[in-house]
Amino acid sequence: MKRAFALAVVPALAIALTACGDDKDSGGASPGHSMPGHSMPASPGGSQAGPHNAQDVTFAQMMIPHHEQAIEMSDLAASRASSPEVEKLATQIKSAQGPEIRKMTAWLTSWGASPEAGGMNHGAMHGMMTEKDMKDLKAAKGEPFDTSFLDMMIKHHQGAVAMARTEQSSGRSPEAKQMAAGIVSSQTAEIEKMQTLLKQL
Repeated sequence: MKRAFALAVVPALAIALTACGDDKDSGGASPGHSMPGHSMPASPGGSQAGPHNAQDVTFAQMMIPHHEQAIEMSDLAASRASSPEVEKLATQIKSAQGPEIRKMTAWLTSWGASPEAGGMNHGAMHGMMTEKDMKDLKAAKGEPFDTSFLDMMIKHHQGAVAMARTEQSSGRSPEAKQMAAGIVSSQTAEIEKMQTLLKQL
């Protein structure tokens, strides 16, 4: 009787041990082990990697410093603008362009490109202000600031719209082209608003 019980238990034990081994080998993850194909976390912006070309890279590399200067100009309005409308517009510009900078930086990372526009002269970019322009803007206050800010930001926006239109026609990345379309739409509307504000000063 004891021998019969032993003969029945051994095969059952062997089957149980084999099943445990099969679970691990077939992809079942044991504690402390990652599943095949999931050992590395997704890199930042990895979900945005996709079809792109040199124009997409150039667009992001040029638009990042362009947006950064627009934010720098907008930051000045809080302590220098006399028009509530100018201050409100500056806040609007800053809140829109900050997230776009982060998104474009993520694209460049996912594309294996540097966020820095290597070898490019930022001063020669569309609508960028010179060091003297920025110095003069920082020195202005009240209505003179409002006038200078609007004049400069109109030119700055016109430059951004020109770069965005180039991306629309020559880019390949769907995400970058979608952003370019948004820039054309939003900044064209802001240009019209700033032109109106200028007439009211």
